[in-house]
Amino acid sequence: MATALAYRTPLLSESSSIISTSSSSESEESPATSQRYNDFQLLNLQIKISRIPNIPCTNFHSYKSLAVLSGHVGTVSCLALCGEFILSASQGKDIIVWQQPDLRQFTKFGTGDGFVKALVTVGNKVFTAHQDSRIRVWKVSRRSENVFRLIDTLPTTKDYLGKFMKQSNYVQTRRHHKKLWIEHADSISCLAVCNGYIYSGSWDKTLKVWRISDLKCLESIKAHDDAINGLVCSSKNGVVFSASADGKIKAWGKEGKSCGGTHSLKGILEGHKDVSLNSVVVSEDGNFVFGGGSDGYLMGWVGNKNLDSWKLVCEVKAHGMAVLCMCLMKGEFLCSGSADKSICIWKREINEGLFRVGVIKGHEGPVKCLQASPVSVGGGFMLYSGSLDKSLRVWWIPNYSDEKKETTLIQVCTVL
Repeated sequence: MATALAYRTPLLSESSSIISTSSSSESEESPATSQRYNDFQLLNLQIKISRIPNIPCTNFHSYKSLAVLSGHVGTVSCLALCGEFILSASQGKDIIVWQQPDLRQFTKFGTGDGFVKALVTVGNKVFTAHQDSRIRVWKVSRRSENVFRLIDTLPTTKDYLGKFMKQSNYVQTRRHHKKLWIEHADSISCLAVCNGYIYSGSWDKTLKVWRISDLKCLESIKAHDDAINGLVCSSKNGVVFSASADGKIKAWGKEGKSCGGTHSLKGILEGHKDVSLNSVVVSEDGNFVFGGGSDGYLMGWVGNKNLDSWKLVCEVKAHGMAVLCMCLMKGEFLCSGSADKSICIWKREINEGLFRVGVIKGHEGPVKCLQASPVSVGGGFMLYSGSLDKSLRVWWIPNYSDEKKETTLIQVCTVL
């Protein structure tokens, strides 16, 4: 393992790559909705969607379990990767930085600042979204690289003071209650970063846009009819995709200066009726999107040239319970984590088909978040999974060859 991961990057350096996580809702304090899952429901749900038959396959166990990291006091809610470091956060209000290749605990911060729902890294800063509807900004201390300082909270005091006196800046959040439009009115469930902006999605159904340079809130979009569960941004074209409990994924594009540089709705990706979409990922070229549903299905949409029209082209019954998280590796492999405690590995085909090439079992609770990174020596990729069992697990996944495709139980995404 040490040779396979022999790379080193300064902690959260300016050149560090940005990898964010999107996740579904799970808090007990969220408003009730038929498509929303909290920890108790995920761990105790008895009414399960019919499971995929358990047919033996010789290559199912070709992955390797490398480590089980158990430093969190609460359920692991989100992950982010930054160079040689793994950042994991939990509902125990703690954020842990793990260092590779030995996977030791490098430092811990954030204790006491509320349940952490999502996190992203930008340069030498970490942005964390919390159940208290705030985003906190952390920075590595100049004196010690294993000390993180809280430098600001969004919306910032400056932003708040500049708007609170004007009545037109207030919006109705519920009966007899108003908030400034720059404030989220419910838990922030997901974050994404792209082209100098941070995007936050919330159970209050809004999508907000924050400028990283000055931490100012630029836009608040009434994006969905129910809670937003996942966000992802295409680095190719800057289009933001939001997944919601209303069963839709929406594509948002930034217009030119003539339109004030604001985001507008480009397209709507329709999922199954009465099914919450809990997670969303986008291909490297930005024109293929996968969504994970509460019915255990993975769905795929392809967009036209302008990305203003989307067609559902494939769907597959992936899990026996809700899909809670997904990640893409090299654009070739799709990984899905579920409330059924399993992780499935899917290989994308030229015709946009999906072949299930592996199933990973080991977690004792629903799999809440996934991240992946390539391995430079020996091939394959590293997969990191966080669960409601309070553990973070590290796996090595091989590059499944065509000869090793699962043939006894083949899950095919067929063109519809």
